[in-house]
Amino acid sequence: MRHVLKWARRSALAALTSTALVTGLSGCTGGALDIASKPRSAEEAIRVVPEDGAKDIGPDGRLEVRLDEGRLERVAVTRIESDAPTPIPGTISHDGLRWRPHPGARLATAAKYRVDAVALDGHGRRSARHTTFTTVVPEHRFIGYFKPENRSTVGTGMIVSVNFNRKIQDQAAVQRAIRVTSDPPVEIVGHWFGADRLDFRPERYWAPGTTVTVDIQLRDVQGAPGSYGVQRRTASFTVGRHQVSQVDAEAKTMRVWRDGGLIATVPITAGSAKSTTYNGKMVVSEMFEVTRMDGDTVGFGGEYDIKDVPHAMRLTRSGTFLHGNYWASRDVFGQTNVSHGCVGLRDVKGGGGSTPAGWFFDRTLIGDVIEVVNSKERIVAANNGLSGWNLTWERWKQGSALG
Repeated sequence: MRHVLKWARRSALAALTSTALVTGLSGCTGGALDIASKPRSAEEAIRVVPEDGAKDIGPDGRLEVRLDEGRLERVAVTRIESDAPTPIPGTISHDGLRWRPHPGARLATAAKYRVDAVALDGHGRRSARHTTFTTVVPEHRFIGYFKPENRSTVGTGMIVSVNFNRKIQDQAAVQRAIRVTSDPPVEIVGHWFGADRLDFRPERYWAPGTTVTVDIQLRDVQGAPGSYGVQRRTASFTVGRHQVSQVDAEAKTMRVWRDGGLIATVPITAGSAKSTTYNGKMVVSEMFEVTRMDGDTVGFGGEYDIKDVPHAMRLTRSGTFLHGNYWASRDVFGQTNVSHGCVGLRDVKGGGGSTPAGWFFDRTLIGDVIEVVNSKERIVAANNGLSGWNLTWERWKQGSALG
């Protein structure tokens, strides 16, 4: 039965913000908000060491999260390139200004870590920081960092993406050493984006209930002269229910389909005439209950800096998010496109489970597809996030090193 949710318009600030930071902060916003227009100050920042995107960190490298004022609410440092996500144990100081790992805790080599930190400032306002860093890989060795995580449940649009820490010259040898299989079986083909990224997908979205196995046998495989692989590992994930949402930038609505049936039509706000939203199919690759969006990180200068954007779902590496908004008039949604390129849903400060943004966030999996239509922007590039579904099957297969 086709069921359309009709959201009651209650008092709440909301208006789209969009364009999130590629590596932890996020950027993308629209509408009027006094605090959003103020540039970020050093006193407000959550500072993370190693810095976001840092590489070649040693096993005993410095690891710290700190504030100049306020209080850290929670910090999690997790190894995400392992058979199971592995946390680094640590403690927040009594004054709440610093987190450090427990004595004796060491980082693994050839690993990728994620830092998730949430803090409260002196006025009780919440802000968040999400960063990643990678540790040193032994000399003359290379490694592939891949998503999704082992033993996760994902949406039917999930693409297996392997990013290498060194440029690969013998792409055929490396591709042969990575096997992606499924049960039930379908044809799965790899596609190279440049010399350091290899993505895998089937011709059509995965069937719900499919189990996908990623078998990496890169140890001693020569990827380039004098550079050899270091990995042998197997991971798997399960495909959940089928959910695809279509954002109509002209109609300013999002229709949500679940297993072939329409379950909701939700008012949205998309990119303004000066900052239009990409058209095309984009895959949810990260989800944050709260994150920070800073225009400095995505080329919008000091136009905004919102520390507590709720219900944020990353769609591209360049900063497109679908997220909740509490800072503009309720009349924006379904009526006006005001964001810097993201897709916004009505929300309340702190994030509300009964708001359109909270409802959608609770029903979304990493790997779900969001398709934008009727925007005046170009189609998103296939390598901008997990956007490979925008290539035809023939074009996708042309990117394989195995012919």
